[in-house]
Amino acid sequence: MAEPTRVEQIRANLAVVREEIAAAAREAGRDPSEVTLIAVTKTYPASDVRILAELGVLDVGENRDQEAAPKAAATAGLGLRWHFIGQLQTNKAGSVAAYADFVHSVDRLRLVSALSKAAVRYDKELTCLVQVDLGNAEPMDANAARGGALPGEVPALADAIAEAPGLSLGGLMAVAPLGEEPGPAFARLHELALSLRSAHPSATMISAGMSGDLGEAVAAGATHVRIGSAILGIRR
Repeated sequence: MAEPTRVEQIRANLAVVREEIAAAAREAGRDPSEVTLIAVTKTYPASDVRILAELGVLDVGENRDQEAAPKAAATAGLGLRWHFIGQLQTNKAGSVAAYADFVHSVDRLRLVSALSKAAVRYDKELTCLVQVDLGNAEPMDANAARGGALPGEVPALADAIAEAPGLSLGGLMAVAPLGEEPGPAFARLHELALSLRSAHPSATMISAGMSGDLGEAVAAGATHVRIGSAILGIRR
């Protein structure tokens, strides 16, 4: 039997992931259409992005500007929505703002200012999410820290994004802490999201869940899940 083509591989994997999302949503009493799939394409070529677009996946995530910028340029015209999901250095804000539609990893005020200046320069509106650190303020294992603002820092950051020219506040993003069950962590994120909406009703995005924990994220109210290896395969 011939090896499946790349299109066939991605189509089959995508069908499994979409059904997993739909099943998790139904289990939680939610409409599957409430959950947006972001295909994370880091380390994969622009040709895979084109295949995803052909298969109806238009939300694409990247976490390194050095890879994302040329990939976005190579796939211009496909109607993609680019989500920058990695830790972002202030000096990269201008480059990221050129192609990104969403930045999920805003975790400090200096970054808000840099993204605002860049968005104004490009005459665009950039949707920003506050990345929340769901772990302990001082993790016992420094390698367990996944980035993000502490929960107490979220209101000020959210206000700054909402008030910044060129930016709009989308909501919150988080990664489940290492060494902890994702369900309780995502439940904390959901509580923070509800609190945020009391001050910013339009900030409805909850970006949470990856290939290994998307079910727990959807159960806890995630509106956007970031899936890479389950769709495109294990990275080499």
